[in-house]
Amino acid sequence: MAAAGAEAAAAAAEEEEKKKQKRLPEGDPESGGDSEDEGDSDSSGDGEDEEKENEAEIQRLEEQLSINAFDYNCHLDLIKLLRQEGELVKLRRARQKMSELFPLTEEIWLDWLKDEIKMASESSEREEVYELFERAVKDYICPEIWLEYAQYSIGGIGQEGGIEKVRSIFERALTAVGLHVTKGTALWEAYREFENAILETAQPAPGSVPSPEQQQMLCSQLEKIHTLFGRQLGIPLLDMEASFAEYEEWSEDPIPETIIKNYKKALQQLEKCKPYEEALLGAETPKLAEYQAYIDFEMKAGDPARIQLIYERALAENCLVPDLWARYNQYLDRQLKVKELVLSAHDRAVRNCPWTVGLWIRYLLAMERHRVDHSVISEMFEKALNAGFIQATDYVEIWQAYLDYLRRRVDFTQDSSKELEELRSAFARAVEYLKQEVEERFSESGDPSCTIMQNWARVEARLCNNMQKARELWDNIMTKGNAKYANMWLEYYNLERAHGDTQHCRKALHRAVQCTSDYPEHVCEVLLTLERIEGTLEDWDAAVQKTENRLARVNEQRAKAAEKEAALAKQEEEKAEQRKQARAEKKASKKVKKTRIGDKRKADDDDDGEWGQEEAEQPSKRHRGDGDSMLLEDMEVETGLFGRSGPEKLYHPANQKEKASTSRKDIPKVLHDSSKDNVTVFVSNLSYNMADPKVKLKELFESCGEVAEIRPVFNNKGTFRGYCYVEFKEEKSALQALGLDRKVVEGRPMFVSPCVDKNKNPDFKVFRYSTTLEKHKLFISGLPFSCTKEELEDLCKAHGNVKDIRLVTNRAGKPKGLAYVEYENEAQASQAVLKMDGLTVKEHVIKVAISNPPLRKLPDKPEAGRASQFAVPRQVYGARGKGRTQLSMMPRALQRQSTPVAKAENGMVQNSPATSSSPPEEPKKMSNADFAKMLLKK
Repeated sequence: MAAAGAEAAAAAAEEEEKKKQKRLPEGDPESGGDSEDEGDSDSSGDGEDEEKENEAEIQRLEEQLSINAFDYNCHLDLIKLLRQEGELVKLRRARQKMSELFPLTEEIWLDWLKDEIKMASESSEREEVYELFERAVKDYICPEIWLEYAQYSIGGIGQEGGIEKVRSIFERALTAVGLHVTKGTALWEAYREFENAILETAQPAPGSVPSPEQQQMLCSQLEKIHTLFGRQLGIPLLDMEASFAEYEEWSEDPIPETIIKNYKKALQQLEKCKPYEEALLGAETPKLAEYQAYIDFEMKAGDPARIQLIYERALAENCLVPDLWARYNQYLDRQLKVKELVLSAHDRAVRNCPWTVGLWIRYLLAMERHRVDHSVISEMFEKALNAGFIQATDYVEIWQAYLDYLRRRVDFTQDSSKELEELRSAFARAVEYLKQEVEERFSESGDPSCTIMQNWARVEARLCNNMQKARELWDNIMTKGNAKYANMWLEYYNLERAHGDTQHCRKALHRAVQCTSDYPEHVCEVLLTLERIEGTLEDWDAAVQKTENRLARVNEQRAKAAEKEAALAKQEEEKAEQRKQARAEKKASKKVKKTRIGDKRKADDDDDGEWGQEEAEQPSKRHRGDGDSMLLEDMEVETGLFGRSGPEKLYHPANQKEKASTSRKDIPKVLHDSSKDNVTVFVSNLSYNMADPKVKLKELFESCGEVAEIRPVFNNKGTFRGYCYVEFKEEKSALQALGLDRKVVEGRPMFVSPCVDKNKNPDFKVFRYSTTLEKHKLFISGLPFSCTKEELEDLCKAHGNVKDIRLVTNRAGKPKGLAYVEYENEAQASQAVLKMDGLTVKEHVIKVAISNPPLRKLPDKPEAGRASQFAVPRQVYGARGKGRTQLSMMPRALQRQSTPVAKAENGMVQNSPATSSSPPEEPKKMSNADFAKMLLKK
């Protein structure tokens, strides 16, 4: 009777298989001929053209993959085209290559499996499909793939042992995903339906009496279904109530109390899980925070199966997050310790995130822990070397981990062994690899301190008692630029002290005293300590003489270096002063020529009368005259970025045109109260053609808070100069306004910066972006100037969640072909580098790398010294150098003061360096007549 039931189920499965084989994709050869016959000649011609285009594209993609086999998107495009064209042989090969390099997603596996299922008819072909299913279920925990696997296996129940094979697959599926709260129910129901189908075929014919064997089989089958119901109802799954009602309807006997008790307990557990499941349903990808909360909940509960499942669910959606893989593998290593499970998880981790060296190191340790064959571990290490790490130090770490493994294999009680020779060979290869391969790629070996060679020397000295080899290695280390560091010599000294002899210790310290340049005093002290304890009088005298001579030379060198630095600083100051005076003279001469072209005043015969008349007319102009207004305004504007206003009064010869002076007297001066720096922002890089800047800027900044005042800056002709002060009522409004930095206003990026006095805060940086390595951010160059932020976002979001994109522009707002793209984590950024570097965008080949800007040049020390010594010019010039109208109107003869204590600069008395920190004193007022008399005396 059982055989008859199996045959009936097999017949039904074969019929279903025939129906499936009739539904082939459009590109399959079996269906392609009919569709061609049905089309007319025009459509046939179009199809040929499209076919040629697809063939060319397939060839291009294959060539690209031959250059870069790790181009994930290229693999996807090739598989899509081959499937469309019905190239089954090439399609299988393409899928096979991709699966060897990457774990495939659920969608890719299902498409592959369904295509193979439709073409599998022979038993050998069915076995190949089974093998394909086995590979698919190893990549990720996917309930849909397990369900498809179980349903496909039902088609083979007619073969010997077919029913038991189906049950085995169902049991494995339940072990893997039967606890899945939202998708586990489908597998349980499919398993019960299969057992119910067998039960139906085992029923005796109507009116017949079942034999004892038939009766026993029926009871056994009923027991299987009861057991399935009981197991399912003891697990917290969605729609448990419906399953319980179905059990009540199906069972002829009352439900056992144990099942009811387990069912109620599972319901209570489901209520605890529901908030986490609802959070996952409502969250957006990647759902890391929600999954982490769920993992923490299950960790507290302590059920290993449920912890493993929630980790697998999280990794299925976040397979490129190295930290998640690391936590999962750590849990498996420390808690479950099941060899197959642990090694499978580690293997999937490095296939998903091959650029993360920590995952490879954990994999090697796990393989060693579970006693995997040495050849397999060595092969895995070679794969790690070809994984494409993004830092030179990563290669040092993976080499160190492998060398540690090889060292643990050696039995050092033997003088020589195969394992020891392999260890020494690996050390030599590591040093050579870092010198050639890594240094060629990164322009650095990643191991400047030669840690691998140091460890090699320790192994030779401590474990092999081979101090001669250890000394050779340390000699090599010192020749690689490490001889100037005291700590390297002391490390070598400690090794000699522990495993060598006093003679070599003394020799090492004598060399250290001679070569060390960072902390020679410390090395000298160690040498004297050695001789005090173990040396003779001659040794002590030699050590004292050597250390005294060395320290004397060091102090002499330091004194010379200090003098040289001071001389350079002085020289730079003199050059800067000369350049400053030259610029002032040049601008003054241009100003004089300009003045002569305009209207000239008639000269008065009486010089005293002329100057006296000027004095009578000038009192009000002394603060609002032509030169004063230009010079004062520019100084106040330029120093406004630092929250300081310029000097209140500056004097110059009053020989400017009266007409020009009166035409400019209505231009308001822009003064800034430094006490309000905390509520004020400095806005620059605005368009000079902006109409009514006050109104325009008030509209922009009112969103940040109540604006107290907007002070735009105009030049002497009344034209807007492109920057202004915006003062708020509250400090938080000013802080919020900084968020508008780089906002595009009338086609230009607007710069918004705080008012900070750089003399008081020299380390303050207006540049708001990071200048250090950011592993979660990409730097893209070579972009076409027409590329928009939206287009770039569409390109980048395929590789991860893009948090921010910044297109780099010049001050006029024109693109420079550069961009910064910020991802949520370094895994997504690393994956994007692998897939986007070398990509063609609008006929431009772009370069993509992890953001690591070069070091920004800092101001020279002489400049800093000059700023502290000559405080007023620093205050006048501001951040952008000397302003257009900031030139000295005082004759050069008056600038040559014989007193070195104070210098006249632009009409102001400047304090000496000793008193430069005190505020400048009010200069003595002079009338125009006094000023003229002073000139005549010269």
